[in-house]
Amino acid sequence: MGRVAGKIALVTGGASGLGRAASIRLAEEGASVFVTDINDEGGRETVAAIEAAGGTAFYMNHDVTDEAQWDAVIAEVESRYGPLDILVNNAGIAISKYITDLTTEEWRRVLAINLDSIFFGTKRGVLSMKKAGGGSIINIASVAGLIGVPGLSSYCATKGGLRLFSKAVAAECGYTRSNIRVNSVHPGSIDTPIWGPTEEIRKHTLGMASPTIPMGRVGEPLDIANAILYLASDEAKYVTGIELTVDGGQTAV
Repeated sequence: MGRVAGKIALVTGGASGLGRAASIRLAEEGASVFVTDINDEGGRETVAAIEAAGGTAFYMNHDVTDEAQWDAVIAEVESRYGPLDILVNNAGIAISKYITDLTTEEWRRVLAINLDSIFFGTKRGVLSMKKAGGGSIINIASVAGLIGVPGLSSYCATKGGLRLFSKAVAAECGYTRSNIRVNSVHPGSIDTPIWGPTEEIRKHTLGMASPTIPMGRVGEPLDIANAILYLASDEAKYVTGIELTVDGGQTAV
């Protein structure tokens, strides 16, 4: 217990799935967690779960594609808790269509949510963390940022871009001696709402993926939350610019 005790964390897309799991896990280990999302009901449920377990959390509505809203969110975090120590850029979407069916509007929407928001958040995260004397930025990517996946060209483009963006900023922060670490996490097939609106659809979709995974099963949100916790903690104080893949061996074959 207490692996991130006293630290201030911001988690985007915290209303469900990986964002909720990461928020709860960070709070369990002592962080004060600022949860954002556009799903107000889900975001408040995440905060309620944290508070019920004795943790500290606050929710704020946040469209990550709106640059001005990032300024408002960071200002609120600093007003309530102080400068950021941990930023988890988790909010994202996937649109599954072959390139010939993908519209320009859909392409731009995926880029705005999955990549523009990473730029907005990371830039402001670095500025806030400099006030705290350092910190950890964790950008949530995907194995689709390491390998090509048919029907997910826009998703692959954003997650691959996120990977190298994270490395570049990690190098900048290292060379400028800011004590800020930047890493990306690349989940494989994880049982989250992104794969379908109902449990039945998710199980069907993920069930088709399971035979291609060497461990023979899909992962759980907690698997990713634990990876995020590691990178957020001082245990990873010499870890920056990496892509941490958590996929049951999916990219090993």
